[in-house]
Amino acid sequence: MSLRHAVLGLIAEMDGASGYDLLKMFEISLGNVWPARQSQLYGELGKLADAGLIEVAEEGPRGRKAYRITEAGRAELHDWLVNVPAKVGRRDEALLRVFFLGLVEPDEAQGYLRRHMEGLGEYLDELKSLEKDIDWGDDDLSVYGRLVIEYGKRFAAMRRDWFEWALQEVTAAKVRK
Repeated sequence: MSLRHAVLGLIAEMDGASGYDLLKMFEISLGNVWPARQSQLYGELGKLADAGLIEVAEEGPRGRKAYRITEAGRAELHDWLVNVPAKVGRRDEALLRVFFLGLVEPDEAQGYLRRHMEGLGEYLDELKSLEKDIDWGDDDLSVYGRLVIEYGKRFAAMRRDWFEWALQEVTAAKVRK
């Protein structure tokens, strides 16, 4: 259901946005916390329109449609923002694999941890670069978008640091064996 609300929120913020505009926003900002593929986004736009939560504001060349949120859509979005408790994800496939790294050779376990550490470092660099490339303003998308990017940077740095620590632990355990 969160994709539904992510799309509703973007349309509320970007009145008159096309599917392409929304996809670009997912790619540069929202995708850091809730990614969506083109097929998912366009499918969700159809469902939202069928439910009366958004409507086509205008149609342009080559079938381009710009959307706006309806009053029913605003009510749905408001209810979700204010009344529906957020689900905290507890599943983490990377850490599930860490739990079972004792089943592989120590150098394979170290390689797994090292790849995650390096990948998170690269992701952190991407977020920092993205943050510099965005023309931030004082509008809602800028204010709250910066909050989300900062969370992403801190979370990636924490995970990278944890994988580095775990690598040191596994390396030290290998020496003890």
